[in-house]
Amino acid sequence: MASDVVKRFICICRYLQDPCHVAKFQQLCGVRGTFTKKTAETVESEAKRSVNGACAGQRQRDCAASGDNAQGHLGQRLGKSLNAGNVKQDDCSGDLLNGPTISGSDRTEGQHAGSEVAGASEKGSRDRVKPLRRNSLTGDVGQEFIIENKFLFCLFTIGTELGNEMFFIVFFPFLMWNVDPYVSRQLIVVWAWVLFLGQSTKDLVRWTRPASPPVVKVEVFYNTEYSMPSTHAMTGTAMPFCLFMLTCSRWEYPFMFGLSVALCWSLLVCTSRIYMGMHSVLEVITGFLYSVLILAVIQPMLDDIDTFYLTHSYAPLVVLLVHVGFSLVAFSLDSWSTSRGDTAQALATAAGSALASRLAHQLGLHPDPPEEALPLTLPLLDGALLGCSIMRLLVGVSVLLAVRAAMKVVAVPLACKLFNIPSDDVRKARQHAQVELSYRFIVYGPVAYGCVFLVPLLFDFLGLS
Repeated sequence: MASDVVKRFICICRYLQDPCHVAKFQQLCGVRGTFTKKTAETVESEAKRSVNGACAGQRQRDCAASGDNAQGHLGQRLGKSLNAGNVKQDDCSGDLLNGPTISGSDRTEGQHAGSEVAGASEKGSRDRVKPLRRNSLTGDVGQEFIIENKFLFCLFTIGTELGNEMFFIVFFPFLMWNVDPYVSRQLIVVWAWVLFLGQSTKDLVRWTRPASPPVVKVEVFYNTEYSMPSTHAMTGTAMPFCLFMLTCSRWEYPFMFGLSVALCWSLLVCTSRIYMGMHSVLEVITGFLYSVLILAVIQPMLDDIDTFYLTHSYAPLVVLLVHVGFSLVAFSLDSWSTSRGDTAQALATAAGSALASRLAHQLGLHPDPPEEALPLTLPLLDGALLGCSIMRLLVGVSVLLAVRAAMKVVAVPLACKLFNIPSDDVRKARQHAQVELSYRFIVYGPVAYGCVFLVPLLFDFLGLS
């Protein structure tokens, strides 16, 4: 009985991991690939190649065999069996229930341009676009594709940006300067640990991104990273729901309004990762559930963590040791990829924020409101308040971007000099763990410190508090 349940579970996982679901969703949303004809040898070599130099391995032929061998390295074998092989986008428009049973040879024989090229000729070259940004460390620029529904393209681009660096460099300061520093501090803690656990899990499970074809890579920035679970889905779930739980009893606003915003935020981010071709349905669902589990564990401890950071005499030492230590753990899990830098960046931001919050608390700057003043009432949104908030955001973010740019100039040369690594090729230099780890802490630690401590002092000086 237990064996049947395991087999059934693995069958469901195989079904949800099938890249044909991603490709069909992209087709429904008006995304068309421009895949070119490939030889059998090219397809076979691509099927065996995965991120970080790992080998995709031999496909397992049927679901029952997967169930019989469910013990051991289940995550790696299941990921290999589901991500190996290529299917053109048209092959996914039929009966998806049989998608996982398509053999590698059948998929190879069917590799032709198909409707993607026909669609390209119909829409014209002016509608062909490339992924919005490339990864400067990998140099991957992606392949052209065709967008037939520009509204959905813009909507899901916004959704995926809700999990990217530029959003958080605006979102956390906005909360810190205009809404509630207490909430911002605790959200940064959750964000850092969700990213650390999610990225570390990726490097342990080592599943590759959905195969292309059939999937169209609308985004390629994270394409060289492993994919299980989706960390965008994790942060896109943890952030809005944590924000909702922190504010629903602290501020007076309609409960259903806050819950609806959190649900819509999470749904948009999770769905956008499938639209972008970066994750399978299974990886997004896993990311959602994983973040819910992490949030259930860490949410009750946030007040104690915040109090420790602000008041305990050993807090600065503990903050540095814990955040640097876990960054080293993340860098030791696997060979190089950009996910290590993202993990270190989140931990560096959390460390800088914690140290700056402690200093501000010790100096009595901008204290939190007393408990008897809770719940807080939302202020009347008038022109003066809106103008002051916008000015704080513009001035503050400009300062943070300037700090980030200045620290980037000195970070890599300084790290290369410290560790005796050639600095003439920045891309290669940053693929050394010592350089990348130092770079992230040198750049984003001061950025977070400036956000929490220095910029509010500037607001006081300019009369923007």
